[in-house]
Amino acid sequence: MRPPILNPLFVPVSSLTGIGPKLAKALTRLLKGNEDRDEPRIADLIFHLPSGMIDRRNRPEIASALEGVIATIKIRVDRHQPPPRGNPRVPYRVFGHDDTGELGLVFFRGQGKWLQKQLPEGEIRYVSGRVEWFNGRPTMVHPDHIVSEANLDELPLVEPVYPLTSGVSLKVLTKAISGSLQALPDLPEWIDKSVLSKEKWSSMHQALMNIHHPEDTLDISPDSVAWQRLAYDELLAGQLALALVRSRMKKSAGKPWRGDGQKQKIILDALPFSLTGAQKRSIDEILSDMSKPERMLRMLQGDVGSGKTAVALIAAVAAVEAGGQAAVMAPTEILARQHLATIGPLANKAGVSVEILTGREKGKIREDIYARLASGEIDILIGTHALFQANVEFKNLALGIVDEQHRFGVHQRLALASKGEGVDILVMTATPIPRTLVLTFFGDMDVSKLDEKPANRLPIQTNAVSIERLDELINRVQKAVANGGKVYWICPLVEDNDELPVTSVETRFASLEKLLGQNVGLVHGRMKPTEKDQAMLDFKEGRTRVLVATTVIEVGVDVPDATIMVIEHAERFGLAQLHQLRGRVGRGADKSTCLLLYKAPLGEVAEARISIMRESEDGFRIAEEDLKLRGEGEVLGTRQSGSPGFQIARMEHHAQLLEMARDDAMLILNSDPELTTERGEALRTLLYLFNKDEAVRLLRAG
Repeated sequence: MRPPILNPLFVPVSSLTGIGPKLAKALTRLLKGNEDRDEPRIADLIFHLPSGMIDRRNRPEIASALEGVIATIKIRVDRHQPPPRGNPRVPYRVFGHDDTGELGLVFFRGQGKWLQKQLPEGEIRYVSGRVEWFNGRPTMVHPDHIVSEANLDELPLVEPVYPLTSGVSLKVLTKAISGSLQALPDLPEWIDKSVLSKEKWSSMHQALMNIHHPEDTLDISPDSVAWQRLAYDELLAGQLALALVRSRMKKSAGKPWRGDGQKQKIILDALPFSLTGAQKRSIDEILSDMSKPERMLRMLQGDVGSGKTAVALIAAVAAVEAGGQAAVMAPTEILARQHLATIGPLANKAGVSVEILTGREKGKIREDIYARLASGEIDILIGTHALFQANVEFKNLALGIVDEQHRFGVHQRLALASKGEGVDILVMTATPIPRTLVLTFFGDMDVSKLDEKPANRLPIQTNAVSIERLDELINRVQKAVANGGKVYWICPLVEDNDELPVTSVETRFASLEKLLGQNVGLVHGRMKPTEKDQAMLDFKEGRTRVLVATTVIEVGVDVPDATIMVIEHAERFGLAQLHQLRGRVGRGADKSTCLLLYKAPLGEVAEARISIMRESEDGFRIAEEDLKLRGEGEVLGTRQSGSPGFQIARMEHHAQLLEMARDDAMLILNSDPELTTERGEALRTLLYLFNKDEAVRLLRAG
């Protein structure tokens, strides 16, 4: 049950005066980023913080008003100049003066009656807006405010500016936020008194008032005391929720799964390479966790090509040796089938049976898999979301492995863990994640890092090439194909878009097919899974030599003899994504090249990305740089996949607060695990306020 004190904040925004269905829809777009979601609530408006401010305290005389600067000017209204009848394109003008000169006010499609009322001739008025000079005469187009001397105190001297979207004006949004703040109740304090005192933080109520009614640009900086207080509230809610999930996962009795190592040895001896130090260390950490009576919840972070699959296979085989089964869950069918191709032959050498379950297995084949899984004949099951389905029953699931963790949420982890008793969970990600984000989104997990590349990996030469040299590049690709080479060619769009001057994957495929004929394949996200798999297989087995693709090939596709990666319009890709794509080459014995094809002139961020790509192949460094350039939501793909982004906290400003919040959450759970003390009750309110209701439900479920 949500604490009743929060009810006023959980009312839809359409309950505010002046917000009808059309505006509510626009606000949904602004505050939720997607029109398909539920209408935002008053709390969403309150936490929509300013991005800047307008200072109207500048009150020059007309002659000294600066070009392009916002000013509040006192004038006596002289005359109105309506447009000629029947010519609405000509603006309505009003002229006024002070002792230093004349000011023209310009209104496009101005309503004469309304303007006569607002600006009566002979009266004093204060007008506030941006001053522009035309032909040596100062003008103000559509003043933001017009007030009489008697109502001068109604003029807001300092106005916050908020991020907007089409259909929402600053005036309307400011009014809506003002109405929301009036609904803000006096909430109980959940931050420890000693922390409030040390950080000089006021109450949440006061912090919100300070930010929404700034006196100075410093008040709306993410480094301000008020903003830091609010960021800490949000981070503490997140860390406490993760700590509760972790504590419940650990509490729900685990089982020690100890293998004898014999099957593991057979597989290690059969590997065509020796393990890196990082792989050995990670295997030791995982096997140590699995042998304990508490449940394992561990993340395996590895850079592109660092050998996560080998580590996962040893963990799965250890579970089988201990008398259990293992499940490996991948986000796409292509990736699931690739795991089968890699894991299957090695596991079979050790007498371990492996099967796959995706949407493609149907009818009798599917029923047979269900039966063999339930009887224990299948040791390792690889699959997609199909593994969650109710009729998938294991005889004795010991280990759940989730690949590409950021594509799945806490729900899926819990769903997989519920397929057995005391199931250990290992999640893997090929996208190195900066430390602050690991703490933020995966703070409930222990982390193992694969930060070494296999010894036989050659460095990939990365070059930036202007799109003006496209013909040279195509010649190079033709030569490579004639010599038996394989080339990836990546484009950002599936089909041409009039609004974006970017070559689509379909257009590039058509142009290369004219030159290279049957040698060119095509793969993109709108194709059927079977068509995508066939296109990938044709490329892998050499029936095609150039694969024109979108980023669907970003994760996990393994073609060791592909040696050239062309990324067209590289300036339109994120840093981590460029790094992932580059990692598709350089997997074999031959030297590989990544060509970043860009269109000049490059923006500052795009130039920084391309420069970092040329300097470094270290995915962990690249992830940290990506965070600095883009912010946390984009790095994890959370804008697309709906993982928990932040409304208030900014990692580039508040990383130190995250460490504090994590430590605080641990202390709270040690001293008050059920949140029953006075502070514990206040913290329950905090969890609900930041939509962490699931964590409170875990408390009740015990």
